[in-house]
Amino acid sequence: MSDAPTHDADEFEPVDVFETTEMDLRPGADDCYKCSTCDTSCPVAEVDDEFPGPKFQGPEQWRLKRTEGHEIDDSITSCSNCMRCDDACPSSVPLSQMHNTARGEYVENQRFGREALSALADGNLREALDIVREGQDGLVERLRNRILANYHTSAWLASFMPSVANFVMNFGPARWAMAKTMGVTSEREFPEFADQTFREWWAARGGAQVSNPDKRIAYFHGCYSNFNTPEVGKAMVRVYEEFGYEVLVPPQKCSGTPMFANGMLGDARRHAETNVKNLAAAIENGAEIVASCTSCSMALGQEYPELFDLDGIEDVAAHTYEGVEYLRLHEDLEGALDETSVDGSEFAYHAPCHARNQGLDTQAVELFSDLDGVAIEDVGDSCSGISGTYGWKEEKYDYSMEIGEEMFEHMEHAAGETGMTECPTCAMQMEHGTGYEIRHPLELLEEALVTGS
Repeated sequence: MSDAPTHDADEFEPVDVFETTEMDLRPGADDCYKCSTCDTSCPVAEVDDEFPGPKFQGPEQWRLKRTEGHEIDDSITSCSNCMRCDDACPSSVPLSQMHNTARGEYVENQRFGREALSALADGNLREALDIVREGQDGLVERLRNRILANYHTSAWLASFMPSVANFVMNFGPARWAMAKTMGVTSEREFPEFADQTFREWWAARGGAQVSNPDKRIAYFHGCYSNFNTPEVGKAMVRVYEEFGYEVLVPPQKCSGTPMFANGMLGDARRHAETNVKNLAAAIENGAEIVASCTSCSMALGQEYPELFDLDGIEDVAAHTYEGVEYLRLHEDLEGALDETSVDGSEFAYHAPCHARNQGLDTQAVELFSDLDGVAIEDVGDSCSGISGTYGWKEEKYDYSMEIGEEMFEHMEHAAGETGMTECPTCAMQMEHGTGYEIRHPLELLEEALVTGS
């Protein structure tokens, strides 16, 4: 018989290897077995040799930042938040959630004005001076990123005088100055602001034209359909009313997508609080939430519950759909299209990365392939490269165009010379790279089912 001491299992207590935090992503990090599939799917890693890829930015950095003295690597700011790594991972590691939290922590640690004032208030002049001195590095870039991330605010201001804003934003000397002082590329043309926003149109028409408590949706139009392309929002309303839906348009702010991509989680949370409060109220009123932008539906359906703990946020996520997706699930959309036609149109369709994450990458081609008068061709699974604000940054512009090159080539080889996509910034990149007019699937649905009927 062995003389080795015996131990009662109850004598042992578990050891916390990792510090427990409110957002514990350890299980996700442990699921990574380093297959590197995420790295091979990353469009930024393919063109930028200095970007280490999603595997490092996700589970490896998550572990590293739990060691004393480790700081978030600067390269986290080069992630474009396209989220293709989420779709590629065979182990369902929450890569984009790790990237968003790391990016948020990185930005939060960039101390400057608020922290310096706080130090002064505490009588610590030396600390205040140290904070200002350290914070000067990259100050202009941080200011640029904040302006780009808060597009809702810029567009709201521009909407008071859209013609003046359109002139100034694309005035050559102004663009040169913005590139030199702020690092906003002058290679792109700023999208035009509409003379009448979607919400102004909605108010002018007297709101919903259909009353139906049994079929009710709350439309999340997002910033771009409100300020730049209200024709997409109008198409959305008219198509849903054609199917007998009562459309609600609750008060709302930015979905937060550009803020997530720039690590500004505090700003994103403030917008999310408004959105969740009003959308949850719409759900209680019998509505489902429908967005016309796939990045907005992605934010409401996935990123909100991953990043924030707000009353009603799980309900909002569970009841959110993309505009065409909801109709395909609840109406005989294909049957309705079988009975109509449009004048001859050929489209080169690009599925946005955020549509792929939601399993919606084939729906436009499936839906319109049998529509009389329409030819539609998928231009492949490559990323467009712009990824929201990423392609607007001077230092990222060339990478953005290199990523988009495959899509441009496929578009030019497709029969159609009109592009189609659900994402407004992908539409910018498609137009920029090819010169094609770009339409939203909802606009073609409106032509087929409403204006053409």
